[in-house]
Amino acid sequence: MTPAARIQAAIEILDAIAVAAREGGAPADAIFAEAMRARRYAGSKDRRAIRGHVYDAIRIVRSAPASGRAAMLTLVDAQPGLAELFDGTPYGPAPIAADEPRAETGLAAEALIDLFDPLVGEGEYDAMLARAALDLRANRIKSGAGDLAALFPDGAAITGVPDGWRLPPETAAVQHPAYAEGQFEVQDAASQYASAALDVAPGMAVVDLCAGGGGKTLAIASLTANGADILACDTNRARLRQLPPRAERAGATRIETRLLNPAQESAMLADWQGKADRVFVDAPCSGSGTWRRSPELRWRLTPARLERHLADQAKLIDIGAELVAPGGKLLYAVCSIITREGRAQVDDFLNRHPGWTADAGYLPDGVGRAAGRGYLLTPRHDSSDGFFLARLTAPC
Repeated sequence: MTPAARIQAAIEILDAIAVAAREGGAPADAIFAEAMRARRYAGSKDRRAIRGHVYDAIRIVRSAPASGRAAMLTLVDAQPGLAELFDGTPYGPAPIAADEPRAETGLAAEALIDLFDPLVGEGEYDAMLARAALDLRANRIKSGAGDLAALFPDGAAITGVPDGWRLPPETAAVQHPAYAEGQFEVQDAASQYASAALDVAPGMAVVDLCAGGGGKTLAIASLTANGADILACDTNRARLRQLPPRAERAGATRIETRLLNPAQESAMLADWQGKADRVFVDAPCSGSGTWRRSPELRWRLTPARLERHLADQAKLIDIGAELVAPGGKLLYAVCSIITREGRAQVDDFLNRHPGWTADAGYLPDGVGRAAGRGYLLTPRHDSSDGFFLARLTAPC
């Protein structure tokens, strides 16, 4: 493909991503992958260049643009060398007209920024859209952090995470044979901190209520050296189906998966009520803490979608509380920097559940900042995804 043709392909992909963002369609990565399948003639250099254009444009445009071309022209203003590729050649974009409209730049729409936790000031904004490092977690069942240091000597330890190892962005770590052998997983530092904060130990009974593909479930299994009984639940069949083969690869043999029907979760978990030593509620959320990895999420959040997330979070934390044994603990977590999804959600829970208390002091020194009765991690302060977590203890 010519450089101009790559620009035109990026424009067309941005069109599809903007439509999906407004209508709640497929995520950007899925749209990009499908677009590349439709362009089988594109080589690896073409794909890398097109992906670079697409995501550079997404990062610089604050909300879903009117068109992919408007987004790309905004990128041209930031990278003037691209302007010469708008030359009207076959398969390339038409020349740029005078005063042609651009998309708006910035971190996000002002109405969305207004929802941020008070700890998130303008000094955080650049880090929230910077490319994220690749964080690995050693699997204690099969290896340790020392093995990661030997496998990837160009990396570095992650502060306060004994099993963590950090590599440069887009390192192809999963292509290493050790990944197929289950020696490590890709997991952001924030998720590793949250998994450790659950304070699990061998012999415990643990429920991961929103397990998804099982990243934190596997972290729990690793932290207990396969010594805890873990029930991993979700309402999404496709995501939960990913866990058993991952668990087999990791050597995590004490994980049971359970697919839950929406609105029937409590009934389908009746056999676990009041029996779990630990419950992890990694609730569905806005994903506002993950913009480094999925910057198009800024384009997707609407007031209605946020309200749905808030309702789901409140429901799930209440369901999780039913499962905790007397004196046991529940960890509530969201990859969000929005007040209502974090500290406010925990305040509401504690008001609904007299006798429950919020723990403190369970994160490594210097990690996170107190946010109400929980903690907030942010990309600049913690070199991790934005993440709110609160550990709550049930009455005895």
